[in-house]
Amino acid sequence: MSMKTEHYDVIRKPIITEKTTMASEYGAVVFEVAIDANKPQIKEAVEGLFGVKVKAVNTTITKGKTKRFRGQLGKRKDVKKAYVTLEEGNTIDVTTGL
Repeated sequence: MSMKTEHYDVIRKPIITEKTTMASEYGAVVFEVAIDANKPQIKEAVEGLFGVKVKAVNTTITKGKTKRFRGQLGKRKDVKKAYVTLEEGNTIDVTTGL
C-alpha cells in the first residue's frame, strides 16, 4: 500500500459550511477524518497531500444522531472532524475539489 493511499484513508473529505468558511479566514481548514486517526497522522496526511506546513490540529467527534429510516430506527455514523491550522503563508483551496 502506497503512502498516498494511506493519506486518503485518514482524510475523507473537506467540510464546507459557513463555520468552516469563517475558520478559513484564520488559516484553518476543516476535514472529515477517519474515526481512529490521531493528530500526528492527520498532520502528516495534510502535509503529504497538499504540500503545506501544519501549525496545529484540533479534533472533535460528533456522535451520530438516531433517526427513523422508513419507520425503522437507525443511527447515523459518528464523524470525526479535524480543524487544521496552517503556518503563515500556507493555503489550501478546498472549494476547487480534491
